[in-house]
Amino acid sequence: MTIFYERHGHGPDVVLVHGWGLHGGVWSDVARELSAEYRVTVPDLPGHGRSRDFLPREFTPEVLAEEVQRVLPGPAIWVGWSMGAFVALAAAQHFPQAIIKLVLVGATPKYVQSADWPHAMSLTVLEQFALSLEQDYAATLERFLSLQMAAGEDRAVLRRLRDELFRHGHPPTAALREGLRLLKQEDRRAALPGIAVPTLVVHGERDRITPVGAARFLAEQLPQAQLELVPGAGHAPFLSHTAPFLETLKGFMHG
Repeated sequence: MTIFYERHGHGPDVVLVHGWGLHGGVWSDVARELSAEYRVTVPDLPGHGRSRDFLPREFTPEVLAEEVQRVLPGPAIWVGWSMGAFVALAAAQHFPQAIIKLVLVGATPKYVQSADWPHAMSLTVLEQFALSLEQDYAATLERFLSLQMAAGEDRAVLRRLRDELFRHGHPPTAALREGLRLLKQEDRRAALPGIAVPTLVVHGERDRITPVGAARFLAEQLPQAQLELVPGAGHAPFLSHTAPFLETLKGFMHG
């Protein structure tokens, strides 16, 4: 059994990896645009979307990356958003032969603040999400989506995220719980200098989930990285600022 995926277009391979609680449908506009030049694979991660009944042996970035790699025709440009960026980083670290280039969107090497890491949400906030998930997961997911918006950003982005959220049924609470545990525990900072693949870090300038300091750290620590900030954007610049996002993405992919 493998995870669900869609594939569109012809050309060099690209894979688009979504974030926590959502599914591949969130990439639909980007996938449609890229499919004119690329063969685009859009998976639903285990426990999400149309892979909701597929739970891996472990819910770790490495195992999730392995499941994504399994459905790819060959080496690809990996584009990961939010938790999907954890998956893409794990792929670049453990399966470098599968990576042509790496694109990290709304990414961070560590989601939770610590004494040596201010560029993140507090542990209290994430633990409150975990507690609320057990009581009312729909409301918890809605709150998480609202955090992805920057102040003053077009509310159509939030409506789009809400529309996608339950399009393929309700995600299993177990998968959501495991995803939060992953976000709480993972720290990939030490691995970054060893990931020697051309990398684009794209980040909303007003991201409230992964502050821009995290993006600057990624760009400094990854040996072949470049940083592009999207002015006025929150956590999902590919939805709120699609045209400039695509321009930046295509420029990097063509380069």
